[in-house]
Parts: sequence; C-alpha cells; structure tokens
Amino acid sequence: MAIFKSVPVTKFIGETKVKTSECVIVENSTYTTSGEDAIIVRVVPYCTINLNSETTDHITIKALTDVLVVGDKEIDEEFTEIELQSGASIELRYIKNGWFIMSSDGLKNS
Repeated sequence: MAIFKSVPVTKFIGETKVKTSECVIVENSTYTTSGEDAIIVRVVPYCTINLNSETTDHITIKALTDVLVVGDKEIDEEFTEIELQSGASIELRYIKNGWFIMSSDGLKNS
C-alpha cells in the first residue's frame, strides 16, 4: 500500500496556504484530499476518499478500483457520499458550503 505524489506545489484555497501535489496515486484503503488537482485510485479492492473542503476546492478522481467518495459537506445538496465503480471518474468543486459534481460517469448512492 502506498501513496505516490507528484512534484510539490503551493496553492491558496480561499485564504489558506496549502502545500500539496498536483497529482496523487492512492493505493491505500483511505485517503483525505489535501489540495490535489487529481487522484488516481488503484491496486486496493476498495478505497474511501474523504473530501476536505478546508484544503481542497476542486478535485478529479479516477477510480481503477471501487471507490467511495465522502464529502465533509453535502454533495449536490443531497448526497453524503458518492460510489464510483472501477473505471469511473468524477470531477467535484467546492462552492459556498457544498460540493458540486461538475462531471461524472460514476453512480450516486446516498
């Protein structure tokens, strides 16, 4: 199990300065976002990605395994979590107290 990060970058999320990587490959059963632009989940049979609105305002997740995306705020003003099947991807933005799906080919389950 591992987490592989691209070259470190510094971003501002709102007024918070975040040290992060642009892209991350996750091979663990859980991961919490920290400002990345993209996450690829692979190798593990199932992974939970926790969205952190304090450090992340835009994220694209590519699932090469089954993934549960859990929001720290509601997703599309309705869901607490989104389930992605292997091969699916989702793009989310945090806007004014909530996560919004901008693009997805995954399944929504609450």
